[in-house]
Amino acid sequence: FYYSAYPRPEAGKEFSNANEFHTVYYHRLGTPQSEDRVVYENRKEPLHFHQADVTEDGRFLLVQGGGQGFGNSLYVKDLSNPASEWVTIENGMDIVLSVIDTTPDGHLLVYTSADGKRICEIEFPTYGAASFSASKKNPEVFYAFSSFTYPSAIYAYDTDKQASTLVHATEVAGLNPDDYMTEQVFYTSKDGTKVPMFITYKKGLKKDGTNPVYLYGYGGFNVTLNPGFSASRMFWLENGGIYAQANLRGGAEYGDAWHEAGTKMHKQNVFDDFISAGEHMVSEGWTTPRLLTIEGGSNGGLLVGACVNQRPDLFRVAIPRVGVMDMMRYHLFTIGWNWASDYGTADDSREMAQYLLGYSPLHTIKNDGTPYPAILVTTADHDDRVVPAHSFKYAAALQAANTGSEPKLIRIDSKAGHGAGKPISKQLDEWMDIYSFVFHNLGRTPATAK
Repeated sequence: FYYSAYPRPEAGKEFSNANEFHTVYYHRLGTPQSEDRVVYENRKEPLHFHQADVTEDGRFLLVQGGGQGFGNSLYVKDLSNPASEWVTIENGMDIVLSVIDTTPDGHLLVYTSADGKRICEIEFPTYGAASFSASKKNPEVFYAFSSFTYPSAIYAYDTDKQASTLVHATEVAGLNPDDYMTEQVFYTSKDGTKVPMFITYKKGLKKDGTNPVYLYGYGGFNVTLNPGFSASRMFWLENGGIYAQANLRGGAEYGDAWHEAGTKMHKQNVFDDFISAGEHMVSEGWTTPRLLTIEGGSNGGLLVGACVNQRPDLFRVAIPRVGVMDMMRYHLFTIGWNWASDYGTADDSREMAQYLLGYSPLHTIKNDGTPYPAILVTTADHDDRVVPAHSFKYAAALQAANTGSEPKLIRIDSKAGHGAGKPISKQLDEWMDIYSFVFHNLGRTPATAK
């Protein structure tokens, strides 16, 4: 199989050195890794990273490059000829390229309108997300569907009969999706932009200002926040909480323009969108600032930190997780250089440096007695994506500043990283600590979980 990796970093600097020269290797099962051979590398571009795939017929090796733009490059090698050279399909990274097939025939399945004939529409029970998979080896199309209160289920779809058959459903004891409601609203941000947001809650809940709200956002890197199921979130919903998920600018919800409107010198739009989401939940009678919790991870941790500094009066609890908190030096560590396409760097220009300094969570903490919400910072000692120094410095600066009497704590996971691959036991411990902190600072006592 083919895989991508960085050279082993210098001892003692595994979680701080910048990652450079991402290389594609070939490994034969049963042999030591030391015998793996280099298949693709680009020594002229140390900051590009590469992903290898093989076409379904096994003939072509595809390498996509990224890291220096919003799109990807694409290179192809014919594996049937050992002497073949790499063929460049696209050298730049300004457009997004995907390979469909090497010998296309049959139907093309699309999510939105195309020039072909519209065959059917698959109906879902509520707002949700679906992912499709098809193969020439099977006449059926398979898809998975999930939503905030619907665990993932896999269906087989017969295009001739236009009918779906359940293949597998994830069972969650005690869960009845019909007990809950998900709606989509469009609220107005500071500059007049309409921003979508999903709101999920137990049926029968009233807009009387007494409901605790858990507001989540990300807003960056062309990432779309779709509806999706989380078992940990059900604990919040079962206890009468409202879960709100804002689709901020910086994501991919409305294409390139929506993404770019939340990048570099437009990053403040993302914070304005999130703050406006909180204001909407208050003005519409869902909650009050005393019952409003905000959370986000990684780029979302930056979001939470920046919004707390800008509007500390709007939130009761804040959970910035594995966040990018030092915007002046983020690009100097591990993979941080790859975020420059969204953020810009302090080295770009004096103007860019001043803009970053104007919202950097570490550098904009108020120190004048302004009351801050209760804050629980979370990170992990082996996070090589967003190095834990971001959270260490931010938490220390919070604790040193005069920001009122509410707790400012940091939770540092041991033998863990940015989040991917974290064992269930560690996930349970982390969510127990987060919910304990949230409920305690909201002055609420949760019922026993089902």
